[in-house]
Amino acid sequence: MTPEANPAYGTADAPLLAVRGEAEFQTEAEIARIGVTVTARGRDRRATLDDLGRRNTAALDVLKSYGDAVPELTTGSLGVTPELSERGRGERVRSHQGIVRIDAEITDFAVLGELTARLAELELTELDGPWWSLRPDSPAHAEARRRAVADALQRAREYADALGTSLAALTELADTGADRPRNVSAFGRSARRADAAESAEPFDLQPAQLWVSAQVTARFTLVPPRL
Repeated sequence: MTPEANPAYGTADAPLLAVRGEAEFQTEAEIARIGVTVTARGRDRRATLDDLGRRNTAALDVLKSYGDAVPELTTGSLGVTPELSERGRGERVRSHQGIVRIDAEITDFAVLGELTARLAELELTELDGPWWSLRPDSPAHAEARRRAVADALQRAREYADALGTSLAALTELADTGADRPRNVSAFGRSARRADAAESAEPFDLQPAQLWVSAQVTARFTLVPPRL
């Protein structure tokens, strides 16, 4: 079969036009994710584990106290490591260190500043984040796809108009992939002790603006133009 007769390339009676449609815009983040790392260290292994459990419970209690504002809460990792003495012979344990990682998702930004400030006050507790993102079912994703399709249709009509003809039919529409909104972090790590004289003021954390994009490829047949 010659390329001229191959439907993938169109025919003289049904010329094929392929275009790409793109869309990109900014929208406000809908989810904030934070990481909470709780540590404990001591000479006695049992005492270290007890301290770690107590601090982990304190962090979880703070997070759970916000109810539906924290819809997702998981323990990412747990580890207890003996630290050996650098001097002397044999495997002499100098101390033990325990670490628990908690990952939390916050959807109510009205409580985010207060929540992170309370966590930062806890004993030997570090914070990571927040990382901003959109919900998987966010309307922003559908809007990006609609705009990409509209862009493809507009381009196709402009090409057809340049040939002095019009579009006949849509033969294929393919999603060529979309860039996920880039997670943006508001702060790195922080550590605050629980024995501060006064409670910390809530952090002023403003939701990030995220770029959302979508791309499609569309194929149309044209009314045969007069060339």
